[in-house]
Amino acid sequence: MRIFIKPAILLLGLGIITFSCVSTKQYKELQETSRKFLEERDLLKNENNKLSVLNTEMKTTVNELEKKVSDLEEEIDRKTEEADQLQKDYNLLNRRFFDLQTAQEDLIQGNVKETRRLLKQLQTTQEELITKEDELRELERSLNSKKSNLDELQFELANKNTRLLELENILFQKDSVVNALKVKVSSALLGFENNGLTVTLKNSKVYVSLEEQLLFKTGSTEVDQNGINALKKLAKVLETNPDINIMIEGHTDDVPYLTSGGPIKDNWDLSVKRATSIVRILLDGSTIDPKRLIAAGRGEFMPVDPAKTPEARTKNRRTEIILTPKLDELFRILESN
Repeated sequence: MRIFIKPAILLLGLGIITFSCVSTKQYKELQETSRKFLEERDLLKNENNKLSVLNTEMKTTVNELEKKVSDLEEEIDRKTEEADQLQKDYNLLNRRFFDLQTAQEDLIQGNVKETRRLLKQLQTTQEELITKEDELRELERSLNSKKSNLDELQFELANKNTRLLELENILFQKDSVVNALKVKVSSALLGFENNGLTVTLKNSKVYVSLEEQLLFKTGSTEVDQNGINALKKLAKVLETNPDINIMIEGHTDDVPYLTSGGPIKDNWDLSVKRATSIVRILLDGSTIDPKRLIAAGRGEFMPVDPAKTPEARTKNRRTEIILTPKLDELFRILESN
């Protein structure tokens, strides 16, 4: 399941910020954050659409080429049969011509009228023979042209099949990487699962969901020691998988944050700062490239349970670490196509 910020939710969030009398600078920062997530959503949608369209187009092209190959093979068989028949006719006329030549030589001294008849028949037979020879040569040229076209189509079909197999292989490898990553993450965090932490696989991504009780005290952005231990174990796995992009999303419940004039203004602010705190812990003392990480705040606008109950609000107060394989090789194939 891809996660996007819906425009209506963004407008609601911006409206809440406006009515909370936030500063112009914070307002612009939140606008920029919203714009970036919209761009990220569009980019991921475009990537998915490109992949689906490419796969469909390539399969359609393969089917069309296979149909053309089948039609050409039938045409070649038919032309071959016609050529065989013309060859038989040619051989028959050639025998008739030989017989007439022999008869002419036998009768050259005989009846002049019969000789003229035979000469006329011989001339007609020669003309028919020449016509058949011309038709045979034309049919051979056509047959050679059809064979050449068949070779070209077979070559193109082989290339398309190769590209299709390459694309399917990359998709399979990506799924294999994600499945292996989930196993590694689950193994590393074995002691924390079912204790405020879950690891799931959705839409070819690994989701590590950490409840608030594992990481933060209520309203705080400082990670507890137990949460730090879990994040350090996760960082070890991410260090050994450099081809995985990492997004940290902070989520709150729908209870408004009660600010006391401190650095945190509202739920948006709280969710962003919590995500940033986790980024710092993952990077602290690790070899993870910071370019792989994205810190994001979702506020209360992406609940897992929309109910207005204490239990639902507990579920919604969470942090999600989303692990996605890089698609550089897939983009290369799309661009070369």
